[in-house]
Amino acid sequence: MKIGPLLKRARTLRRWKQQAVADLAGVAQTTVSRWESGAVEPSAEQVRRLAPVLSSVSDLARDSGLRRLVVTSPLPVHLICDLTHRLLAASPAREAEWLVPASDLHGEPLFPFATDEIREAESRLDGIGWFADATTGAVLWVRGRERATTIRMVAGYCIWERLTLNDGSPVRLVTTLPPGALPDGGLTRLFDGEPPVGR
Repeated sequence: MKIGPLLKRARTLRRWKQQAVADLAGVAQTTVSRWESGAVEPSAEQVRRLAPVLSSVSDLARDSGLRRLVVTSPLPVHLICDLTHRLLAASPAREAEWLVPASDLHGEPLFPFATDEIREAESRLDGIGWFADATTGAVLWVRGRERATTIRMVAGYCIWERLTLNDGSPVRLVTTLPPGALPDGGLTRLFDGEPPVGR
């Protein structure tokens, strides 16, 4: 996996400027720009120095209140690291949709279980300014996936909302709402149109 795209995503989500990353790695700002464009790759030592930017969220030790809100929510909701998609917490309603306990998936990236439409939505985030603070939430219609070996998905509106932990780490709150329950305003639609009636 190339470091460039991950570095750019991590830097923008953490609100770091290229010069701050350059100072951390001991290089010029133009070098950071070349890393992010994929023109060159940082050395192993430079990657080690970039750890404060690239490190992902592993737990909610300093954000117990947020964890409590997630795990006690009556809605199907889960929280992931916005850099790596690793699972941090899930509500009982969300866990009921899955075919394995949430504890088995804690700390594991969920992106490998994503449907094609979720992967497509993820690819559109840069275009709506997700990584540049232009929006705090997005919504897409998910058709659902009943047949699965690990994660079953229920049809409905999937809402993604960006949050920041106490240490500045970016996380994503994922909530599923049934047809007709989409909240008004504040969300950027990743796909146009409404779901067909009766789906």
